[in-house]
Amino acid sequence: MPLFQLGKVVITPAASSFCSTHNIDPLLLISRHVNCDWGDISEQDAAANVLGVQHELRIFSSYQFSTNKVWVITEADRSSTCILLPSDY
Repeated sequence: MPLFQLGKVVITPAASSFCSTHNIDPLLLISRHVNCDWGDISEQDAAANVLGVQHELRIFSSYQFSTNKVWVITEADRSSTCILLPSDY
């Protein structure tokens, strides 16, 4: 069961291309994100995510793959979740 709402889930064209090229399932990233497996983030960012879940703040995940990272960000108001590359930000 998800610990927070995702809102509308979107993926940027660059992230979609990267995932396709590297055989990464974006739905797996969403599943990890919503189940609080935030990937390769600092302890401070993980603590901020815990607060984010508890107090409806932004939630940020980062997953490292061979040549790049893929980020997943859920907005504080839970209106949307975006899968993107750092270069998209």
